[in-house]
Amino acid sequence: MVRAARLLALVIVVFSVACSEPPNKEMNLAQGAIETARAAGAERFAAEELTAAIGALKRSNEAAADNDYRQALSHALDSFERAQNAAKLAGEGRANARGEAERAVAQVATLLTTAEGRVKSSPLPARTLQAPQQALRSAHISLQKAGAALAKEDYLAVEPALEGVAAEIEAALRQLDAPPAAAPNRRKR
Repeated sequence: MVRAARLLALVIVVFSVACSEPPNKEMNLAQGAIETARAAGAERFAAEELTAAIGALKRSNEAAADNDYRQALSHALDSFERAQNAAKLAGEGRANARGEAERAVAQVATLLTTAEGRVKSSPLPARTLQAPQQALRSAHISLQKAGAALAKEDYLAVEPALEGVAAEIEAALRQLDAPPAAAPNRRKR
């Protein structure tokens, strides 16, 4: 019983001493965690959690300015936890975006290669092949833009660069499969 009372007294003393000055260490840790989250890409991949961490740190600073060190500590710890979570979410989001971007580029590249092979081996007249060839050139340019974005690790730019490209290639393939239009009958006079 005496030992429990001493332990309780020690906890009260430590807690009251800890709350008698601003929690600068915890606030600095929270700020560092926010910067780490930003570096991990949280602004793009975990914006909501990063914003919550920044807000909690702001509230911590305001509480410290009001000499409410207990509340400042609570907000600083919340900020730190949210910033760490934002960094984790950013890493996961970045990995997912990379995987999706790589799959999209590979899918369009495969479709484009197939279509280019079909154009080369097509028995259709050159005039009939002009529209599909133009569509494939346009698709190739879009694929290059998407590849450049992928190389820069700008995974969120890949999807817009490839938007509609697969449909254009498929339309070009349908043009290759379409039967040639019959020549109009000309009357002799």
